[in-house]
Formats: sequence, structure tokens, C-alpha cells
Amino acid sequence: MEYRRLGKSGLQVSALSLGSWLTFGGQITDGVAEQLMIKAYEAGVNFFDNAEVYTHGKSEIVMGNILKKLGWDRDTYVVSSKVFWGRVANPGPNQKGLMRKHIVEGCHAALKRLQVEYLDLYLCHRPDPNTPIEEVVWTMHNLIEQGKIFYWGTSEWTAQQITEAHYWAAKNNLIAPVMEQPQYNMLKRDSVEGDYLPLYKTFGLGTTIWSPLASGILTGKYFDGTAGDNNRLEQMQWLKDRIMGDTDKIEKVKKLHALAKEIGVSLTHLALCWCLKNENVSTVILGASKVAQLEENLKCWDAMPKLTIEVMNKIEEILQNKPKVIVY
Repeated sequence: MEYRRLGKSGLQVSALSLGSWLTFGGQITDGVAEQLMIKAYEAGVNFFDNAEVYTHGKSEIVMGNILKKLGWDRDTYVVSSKVFWGRVANPGPNQKGLMRKHIVEGCHAALKRLQVEYLDLYLCHRPDPNTPIEEVVWTMHNLIEQGKIFYWGTSEWTAQQITEAHYWAAKNNLIAPVMEQPQYNMLKRDSVEGDYLPLYKTFGLGTTIWSPLASGILTGKYFDGTAGDNNRLEQMQWLKDRIMGDTDKIEKVKKLHALAKEIGVSLTHLALCWCLKNENVSTVILGASKVAQLEENLKCWDAMPKLTIEVMNKIEEILQNKPKVIVY
């Protein structure tokens, strides 16, 4: 396993990590969740991602029970939580958002569910237009000073919003966010390769990317008949309509599938390695519902040498979606 610094911080995270969205406390049994964490940990994964909203808090409860049962040394793994959406299905006025009350109460609740004394990473799951940026920065700074979290960051924030957070932190000698958790894959590149470019050097921004396989589209299983009925798209009609209804993307994926076969790798490995080759990606969050699936994804390192400059250029010819960067 390769380990990368999380932005400019000294913290090192495994280049491949394990997420729990939709799976822990939802699509899979607690036993399978435990097997997944063990397999990941044994493979060198040291970062496990979670959030208060995942299966309304059940995901953190499941992960917390597993961590307590396995008894791994606390300094051998990194665990995160995210705050914004709240835990309940229909949150009240102060049960959702980034006001100081919800951030602090959300942190305490996450610590209890995960059964840990501190969170290594605590992320603002979305920007909150109703809460001043300075209130968010002050609150996260205070939580770090109290030892309840070590680093804080954002998820799906714009470059402007992240910059404002750094501005308020610098102005008041506070601790600024060190990472952003954006969606990033061959079909979704605008933020990581476009908007955030100035932030990597200016602030040392790290990224913990999610959906590297575009909800499974970049595995090829929806085109070769191996997905079956029990898959994410069949369970989430809105996602199926959004992805499968885009004929341009579907054609690109088919061409990528053919390229992967040509160089002797799976489309899954091609997609994961493509993400890993971006030097601004700190870690690629994997999702899995089966141990065999996770094992296969963790083997993507074997395909890295095959993503030569020539192959990367062929990928660009297929995608035709590289963000245009304006240099001033």
C-alpha cells in the first residue's frame, strides 16, 4: 500500500481507503462490514470514512462496534465523520447545518456512535448558506483545541468557499481546513482538475475523493450483464436515470471498456489507477458490498504500470472532458 500526506498536513493516509455510504447499516450485514474492514486493514488501508447521515447514523454505529471488537491500536487507523445533513430523516431547525450548535453536538454524537475518543478527520458535508463561514471556522478550531478532532475539512465546497474559510482562519490565527472530499472520476473532473487548482499550492489542499467508479458505471458491469438486479442503480432510480440516460457518457464508457481490454486490465482497475495517478489526490475512497469486490479493487496497483503516457493520452481522446484552466 502507498501512503500519501493529506495535503500539507503531516498526516499520512493510505492511497486507497474504505467508505461506508449505503453499505454499512444498510445494504450489507454487520458481519460482511466487519470482513470488509479486516480485509482492508490487512491490505494496508488505514483510513475509514463515515458520516452522520449515512443510514441515519447506523453506519457509524456498525463501524464503531467493529472497531471496538477488533481492538486495533488507535494510532494505526484514521477515522472520519461528516456533519451537515443531520442524523434523523426529517431534521428540525438545529439538527441540520453548520451552526456551532449542530457541529458540536454532531461531533459528540459521532464520537459516541464510533466509540472513539477523537475523530482524526471531521468534514463539513456541504456548505451552509445560513451560517457565516467565520462561525464554522471558529467552531472547528475550538474542537481541535479540545482534542475532539485532529483535522477538519470540507466536502463539495466550491473553491471560493474554501478560500473564504482560509481567509477567516488566517485573519484570526485559527486552524484552517486541510482537505476537501469531492466527487472525482473519469466522468466528473471539473472541481479537482479545474476549480481547485490554485488551492493545492496556495493552501496545500488535500483531497479524499469519492465515487472513483462513478457509482459503478466505470466497472463495465452494467454493459456486460454481470450487475444483476441487486445493484445500486436498480435500488436508486434517480441515479439510474441520471447516469444511464446520458448517452454521451455511456458511449465513452464503452470505449474505455474496449481500451481496458486492449491493454489487458479491467475497466475498474483502469478507472481507479487513473484517479491515483493524479498527484493532488490524497486517497481514493472505495465502496464495496462484498469482500471479493474489495479484494479485486485493492489489486488495482498491479495495473498501474500499464497506464503509460500513451494510454493516458488515449483516455483523454475518449473522454474529451478535461477542464479548461484559465491562467492569469
